[in-house]
Amino acid sequence: MKFRLICFLIALIGFTAAHAEWTDSIRYRGELKLNLAAGEHTPFWLANNQYGLSSVEKNNGYARIGLFHDMDTTRRFTWGAGVDVAAPVRFTSDFVVQQLYAEAKYRCLNLMVGSKEISGFLNDPMLSSGDLMYSASARPIPQVRAGIFNYADVWGTHRWFSVKGYIAFGKFTDSDWVKRWVNPASPYALGTLYHSKALWIKGGDARKFPLEVEWGLEMATEFGGATYLPSGKVIKHSESLMSWFRSVVPLPADKGAPEGESTNVEGNMLGSWNWAVNWTSPEGWALRVYYQRYFEDHSMLWVHYPWRDGLWGLHAKMPNNRWVNNLLLEFIYMKDQSGPIYWDKHPQVPEQVSGRDDYYNHYLYNGWEHWGMGIGNPMAISPIYNANHHMYFYSNRYWGHHMALTGQPTPTVGYKVMSSYQRSWGQYDMPFKEVKDSYNLLLQLNLTPTSLPGWRAEVAYAMDLGDLVGRNYGLMLSVSKTGWIFTPKKR
Repeated sequence: MKFRLICFLIALIGFTAAHAEWTDSIRYRGELKLNLAAGEHTPFWLANNQYGLSSVEKNNGYARIGLFHDMDTTRRFTWGAGVDVAAPVRFTSDFVVQQLYAEAKYRCLNLMVGSKEISGFLNDPMLSSGDLMYSASARPIPQVRAGIFNYADVWGTHRWFSVKGYIAFGKFTDSDWVKRWVNPASPYALGTLYHSKALWIKGGDARKFPLEVEWGLEMATEFGGATYLPSGKVIKHSESLMSWFRSVVPLPADKGAPEGESTNVEGNMLGSWNWAVNWTSPEGWALRVYYQRYFEDHSMLWVHYPWRDGLWGLHAKMPNNRWVNNLLLEFIYMKDQSGPIYWDKHPQVPEQVSGRDDYYNHYLYNGWEHWGMGIGNPMAISPIYNANHHMYFYSNRYWGHHMALTGQPTPTVGYKVMSSYQRSWGQYDMPFKEVKDSYNLLLQLNLTPTSLPGWRAEVAYAMDLGDLVGRNYGLMLSVSKTGWIFTPKKR
């Protein structure tokens, strides 16, 4: 029903546009990509941060085509739509509907229905190691999302304060794949519902003064559906109106729900606090310093425990430097998780201790993943890598360094370098016998010949060293073409 509704909305938009004078157009993009690898897996940075359109199986590829009507944000009312599909080889599925959405904007208010590639607000998804909540590693989740997607000035503040945010509801689409892939000895969930919300506030106006400060809170919940236990027992989770409400306002479930749900909060609740400071020069040079703190429950949501865990980053943009126009440095620390001790209060022990948060995992849901790829930072190695086919993040206690830089030495030649190193202790319940490490490298060259407008070729070499994801070496080749089906008329 939801799929047919999305198709109807897109068809309706297309029919309306076809009977109107064209003032904007339909953009198309086609791509052929091939990954060749030696080792156990596709190298880390060729498989992760690809919005889930990738595979950890070596020697894979796809043919992809997309049609898009982009929104014109200069208008008071504007609309957009997109259809983006791929025919892959050695993926988790034989045909991928990567994006299928319709969206509209009136003044500062936005509405989006469908699946669209969306990442976190904090860092650059193509350079960062990955947002702790929403990296670019998992496939889009079909959803209805409404709010203010881009900063809008707060009335009466003379543009010194602005706000953005959203609320969204959707559903995970990987149930059929989970049933095919998962080991029956592992608990797993099917038909899981999704909720997310965010509020961001910005102080400052770069048009008047170069310094700006941002603060944001983002939260998400997995709820509903059913959990299948190794014993054969099936736990059907409530999808009542109150359960939808409790996905927005984290509250304990009704009596009769599993003990953890009725004692703590219903569903798998997680989120992040976010801060950023921006400095932008009139010439376009920019420096962004940011920090993100991830949390799994009430203890880390508030200041009950030291804020040791988090992602620290620095992103410098240098538009007049052709050799290095972007430099990004990040440090991520996820070892503490509010400590190793946890228990709920009982008559025998009337105190409650909120430790051992077990990032990205949950005892009833598949964890913070979609189609096996982690939705959060990919350094917490995704379940798709598990040889035992368990829906579990086995490597969520880690710290790591990450560096990325880009340049455009000539108008037709650009490059990107990504390098990361991490050490992982496993997780509190099942620590590794010995600390594991991983070094991941990506060297990418981009070619955009001026004699072939719209054409782009990418060649990349990547490798992994260490015992976390193994020793892998690979080469990526990609050719894409972007253009217009209808040439826009000038207004």
